This record gives sequence, C-alpha cells and structure tokens, in this order.
Amino acid sequence: MQFLSLEPFIPSGANFQLAKQFFLALGFSITWDAGDMAGFERDGCKFILQNYNEKSFAENLMLSVKVDSAEDFWKFVTEQKLSEKFDVKISKPIRQPYGIEVNVIDMAGVCWHFVE
Repeated sequence: MQFLSLEPFIPSGANFQLAKQFFLALGFSITWDAGDMAGFERDGCKFILQNYNEKSFAENLMLSVKVDSAEDFWKFVTEQKLSEKFDVKISKPIRQPYGIEVNVIDMAGVCWHFVE
C-alpha cells in the first residue's frame, strides 16, 4: 500500500470568493469547483478551499509549502501587491534552522510557510 497525496481542507474565512481570487493570484489553478469547496493545484501541490469561517481554527492552522527559491517567491508576491489587494500579511524572507521561509497569513488567518 502506498500513500499518494495529501490534500488538506483549508478554511476560506468570511469571503470565499475573495479567497479563491487570492489563491488564483498566488498562481494556483482551480481544478474543480463544487460551490462551497474548490480544489486548487500548482506544481503538484494541492489543497481544498472550503467555504468555512472559524477564526480560532484558521489562526491555529499552519502549512509548509516547499519552494525552490524563497527570495523569488517573495519578489513575486510583493510585485503582485498581494498584501494590498487582499489584505494579507507577507513577511520578508527569514532564515530558519530548516531553511529560508516567507510567511503568508491569508484572509482567514491561516499561516502558510513557503520554505526553500
């Protein structure tokens, strides 16, 4: 038996449509849409965005996404002005013991660690 993938359900926060637009702007594509849930994918990384707004849950959820260059990712999100367009928080690249990371806190409060 082999595990083939891991696709977490991610809460959208108060505005499901805006959350979908944010993840599209990050470069993900929608692979399916079932109304209150939508599948997202980029470069084999997948998740399911759920129309769910539970602040305490979202603010305690963190995901780690491996990237080939944290600096290039940071340049991409800052040049796209995603912080201003979507009211999300984006850190500068930070060196951690496990690599260089850029943190993005989305509209729901989920912390995404983009790690090189």
